[in-house]
Amino acid sequence: MKDFTVKRYTKENRTVWNEFIAKATNATFLFNRNFMEYHSDRFEDFSLLIYENKKLVAVLPANIVNSDVYSHQGLTYGGLVYNEKLKLASFIEVFKCVLSFLNDNKIQKLQLKLLPSIYHQKPAEELNYALFLADALLIRRDTLAVTDLTKPYSFSKLRKRGVDNGIKNSLLVKEVSYFDEYWNEILIPNLADKYQAKPVHTLEEITRLKSFFPNKIRQFNVYENGSIIAGTTIFESENVAHCQYISGKEGKNELGGLDLLFHHLITVVFKEKHFFDFGISNENQGRKLNQGLSYWKESFGASTIVQDFSEVETSNFNALDTILK
Repeated sequence: MKDFTVKRYTKENRTVWNEFIAKATNATFLFNRNFMEYHSDRFEDFSLLIYENKKLVAVLPANIVNSDVYSHQGLTYGGLVYNEKLKLASFIEVFKCVLSFLNDNKIQKLQLKLLPSIYHQKPAEELNYALFLADALLIRRDTLAVTDLTKPYSFSKLRKRGVDNGIKNSLLVKEVSYFDEYWNEILIPNLADKYQAKPVHTLEEITRLKSFFPNKIRQFNVYENGSIIAGTTIFESENVAHCQYISGKEGKNELGGLDLLFHHLITVVFKEKHFFDFGISNENQGRKLNQGLSYWKESFGASTIVQDFSEVETSNFNALDTILK
């Protein structure tokens, strides 16, 4: 059995953390500390580093609430991040050490929102198996609408008509380096009117994140005669272009702005990506499906993958004692 140790993250680990994330087999820029800490005032960090002797082999982006630890609630996805040299048997030992460490620190439960498989650099579902072995509970499952750009796909007739309308109406799709126009004129008013909600990121936060990741966070707007009518914010990772926000101006949808926008993104801007991820269409912790939204995404050739959320009792680390032969 190998010798693994678990330590809590401190600011002194920032450089080694970011260097590890850059080379991990199941990580994106969201796990970089520059991204994780944009909302550090909202979460109490409880991230972990796992070492084999003195070599860092895995990290867990996480925060703590009362006596529970979460794979970070401020991130879209999470879980144990590790390098490709960590084999399954060693991963199980690592996961056992994490649960044991949490248990020793009076943490009762660990909740994990798993990284969807499309974001893996190579197959990386060791955590799924380890959770099964530790008798974890599946507490939520969301559905992501994803277009596989390496396989034949087609837009629906309705989407194609929308693209034609956008062209006929002389709409302009443009990538911009600023967010104020989209945030203030489209996104904030729409979320307030439809859902009585605000964007997850304030204008100041998304602007700051863009300064850290200028090639990863991208804004695309649609204009009619110089006035913005629609847009989307894209988080770009190695394999995936993910829509973080999608919104159009009320009363302008018939012009075909969103159809033209996504046709351009899928067939031109991100055509070399493996996947185009429209995100979830779920509500109520995955128990409700927004049918109209789901259908709209599917009409761009998207189909479904799932993202699981699991909860495990830290005392279950003992269940991993007899797994390895």
